[in-house]
Amino acid sequence: MVASRGNTSNPARIPALGTRALVLVFISIVLMYFDHRENHLDTVRRGIGVAVYPVRLIVDAPVRLWGWLGESTTSRRELKLEVAHLNSERLVTNVRLQRLTALEAENARLRSLLEARTKVRDEVRVAEIMAVDANPYEHNLVIDIGSRDGVYDGQAIVAADGVVGQVIRTGLMTSQAVLISDTDHALPVEVNRNGLRTIAVGTGEIDRLDLPFLPNNADIRAGDLLVTSGLGGAFPAGYPVAVVDSVTRIPQDPFADVNAKPSAALDQVREVMLIWSVPAADEDHDEERSQDREESDE
Repeated sequence: MVASRGNTSNPARIPALGTRALVLVFISIVLMYFDHRENHLDTVRRGIGVAVYPVRLIVDAPVRLWGWLGESTTSRRELKLEVAHLNSERLVTNVRLQRLTALEAENARLRSLLEARTKVRDEVRVAEIMAVDANPYEHNLVIDIGSRDGVYDGQAIVAADGVVGQVIRTGLMTSQAVLISDTDHALPVEVNRNGLRTIAVGTGEIDRLDLPFLPNNADIRAGDLLVTSGLGGAFPAGYPVAVVDSVTRIPQDPFADVNAKPSAALDQVREVMLIWSVPAADEDHDEERSQDREESDE
């Protein structure tokens, strides 16, 4: 009896499951057909999507959060690198701008030197100042040419605006010079307005010269230009030296108190010119040779 019941129960369950599967398949096909033809299930699909959306956000949140953190970290790091790079470029640009400013000033100085060179008839050569004496009581400097370039002791040194000093010690490749403002330097000058001759003496101050040997009745006044007189042979005549700054006449003193300001900025010059004086006979000979050359070219 038990065996017969077991044998009759199994065949009854299998057809029931098969029938359910067939019914579900049929219903699915019908739903797919109507959904495809007339879109009757769009409302249901939207409702299911709305219901599932919070679950989708919760599931996707860790992935989004990880991506946002990685992007933020990368962007922050890239911004830091970019800022550092821009700061480096800014510093380099500032340095280059400073160098360009220095080059522009140097070009202006060289241009003024070339313009001054065209105004003089003597042979000149441009030299650069290498060092300045640190002793405040000695106004000395070192230039970058020496005896191998023909420099000699006592040679005149000028800048674009006027006389600077003269060579006092010549080396093979460098030379030492003294400025006209040094207390041990004296320079024969004359007033350009009337030819009055005197001596300009250094005071130890970079922007002041004294003219201690002018009597009270000397024809000199503030604003007069002092130029080299050519006496003594060291400085050729006609180069600007200083401009009279003040004239004080004291009746009981035999000499007037006359101060002058150097024409050249002695504490700012970077390039100077050394002068080799050409004798007048040589100048005439050179002019004759140039005229002969021009005539032969014609």
